[in-house]
Amino acid sequence: MYDRVASNVRKSWALMAVFVVLLALVGLVAAEMTGAGFGLVGGLAAVAILMAWASYFFSDSVALAMSAAKPADPGEHQRLHNVVEGLCLGAGIPKPRVFVVNDPAPNAFATGRDPAHAAVAVTTGLLEKMGRDELEGVIAHELSHIKNRDSLVMTLSVTLMGVIVLVADVLIRATWWSGGSVGGGRGRRGAGSAGGIIVVIGLVILLLSPLIARMLHFAISRRREFLADADAVLLTRQPAGLIGALEKLRSDQAVVRTASRATAHLWIESPIQRQAVGRGDAPKAWLNRLFDTHPPLEERIAALRATPLGGAGPEAGLPGR
Repeated sequence: MYDRVASNVRKSWALMAVFVVLLALVGLVAAEMTGAGFGLVGGLAAVAILMAWASYFFSDSVALAMSAAKPADPGEHQRLHNVVEGLCLGAGIPKPRVFVVNDPAPNAFATGRDPAHAAVAVTTGLLEKMGRDELEGVIAHELSHIKNRDSLVMTLSVTLMGVIVLVADVLIRATWWSGGSVGGGRGRRGAGSAGGIIVVIGLVILLLSPLIARMLHFAISRRREFLADADAVLLTRQPAGLIGALEKLRSDQAVVRTASRATAHLWIESPIQRQAVGRGDAPKAWLNRLFDTHPPLEERIAALRATPLGGAGPEAGLPGR
């Protein structure tokens, strides 16, 4: 368990490092094609920092508003508040603000820039369909996101992806309308020589970078989900609740009406309707996996069952219950 958690942390930050390298590469291509030099790279870095700062401080309010989340009344939702309070004591973090989304689809998400400024939201469908152990598993998963400061990681990921996509799109359009030269870059003064090759290479990088950026973002999101599952088990000391919750989520096909692709990575399970893929659509299934914000529920359940506490019977090497 601890080895898997450490591995997920290392891989998440390795993906973030690749993200930064990709942004730097796009910046260098932009500087070369426009002739703006390293000043443009510095400008891109400043834009990325500014966007990250704004997202870091206001992303929780935006996510809650977009999801139509309302504060959970302590009297009406006493069980929910009790579960959150008990798990926060075990996790050693302040109790986050608790919200409820009026939606029959079972789901939940956490947001906030740090444990002191965090919020947990669950749908009414989740409260209706989950037993106490299952609800504890879900809340423990969301509190793990808060404790691990996953909002910071995902905010940086979303911001870097947005800057890369924006810069690449602007430069591709500018290059297209200028006939292969932008500003005072080499593309204008190197026709028929190395300058033309640089323009071609630059365009290839610009065309591929948004796709690579999205794939990196989704890969980071999937890693954080596995990590939160593992940490939830460490917090509750029994994976049966989270396993049961994920099994119910797997069998329930309802989607959250207020969810969007901008907030899909926040939820415990993707709230977006997925296109059904048949047995003969292996390439399509592989591509869908690359752009999923969450790992398949089957893989998450299998990973939880593989933990020392995850077996429920003799086949797992543990006595039956």
